[in-house]
Amino acid sequence: MQRLANEVAKTLVGQQVLVHRLLVGLLTGGHLLIEGVPGLAKTTAVATLSKAIHANFQRLQFTPDLLPADLIGTQVYRPAQQEFVVQKGPIFANLILADEINRAPAKVQSALLEAMQDRQVTIGSETFPLPDPFLVMATQNPVEQEGTYPLPEAQMDRFMMKVVVDYPTRDEELEILSRMSRTRRVDEVVAVTTPEEIVRARDLVDQVFVDRRIAEYIVDLVMATRKCEAYGLPITQWIQFGASPRATINLTLAAKANAFLHRRAYVTPQDVKDIAMDVLRHRVMITYEAEAEEKTSEHIVQMILDAVAVP
Repeated sequence: MQRLANEVAKTLVGQQVLVHRLLVGLLTGGHLLIEGVPGLAKTTAVATLSKAIHANFQRLQFTPDLLPADLIGTQVYRPAQQEFVVQKGPIFANLILADEINRAPAKVQSALLEAMQDRQVTIGSETFPLPDPFLVMATQNPVEQEGTYPLPEAQMDRFMMKVVVDYPTRDEELEILSRMSRTRRVDEVVAVTTPEEIVRARDLVDQVFVDRRIAEYIVDLVMATRKCEAYGLPITQWIQFGASPRATINLTLAAKANAFLHRRAYVTPQDVKDIAMDVLRHRVMITYEAEAEEKTSEHIVQMILDAVAVP
């Protein structure tokens, strides 16, 4: 995994948090939603990661006229054989980059998210399993509203993490300038790992130890999004819906992967706190009162992290 991160760093300047979350997604099989304004290398990060893994990669540019068949495939009639033959779509790959997912209509989003949840696709009367590992990394632009179809909250819940990408620092931007201000780009990325090694690494992540007190801490963090007053937080009027049980599962898996990436065989409370914002920010639905007081889900999650006792 360190070789993989180093290989991505050959192309990507900065964005260590994004690269770390991509590795967590690989190790846990959790899908990622990456949000940021244009030009912050969201697409480049995912494409570079795919090149560093000797795996099948498909980039899907989501547009308003996209159809589910363009994604999962369809049945094609062959006159010579007088039969319908299944033509598989681009979703049958190890790594899927769903670029600007909020530009596609609900039918296409649902087709993708069903594949994410069930790891299989049904075309006609046949069901086909998706390859292993299978990982969807979707990007969305929070700036533009025209011609977009925001993801419903129930579908957002299927993403393990929502990663918000920020602008680079001054030094990082200078490095970007020196690397990219040329007419011909040199692609230095080579494959340093295989899908089989990723699967073996996942087996090791499953063996990372989670103490009972850590498990209770994770459950308390999620419960505090639903019954915040029980944890000394009088902010019930700001929360419309709390996090689902998927949050508990995903937060535990992500914390185990974080410990693994730090070369530890056990989870610490800091592992949970490091990853909690990305797991919870898109699962806490705020009310109009919170919006009126300029409170975001990130504010609420941070208050919960500060309030819940650390074991």
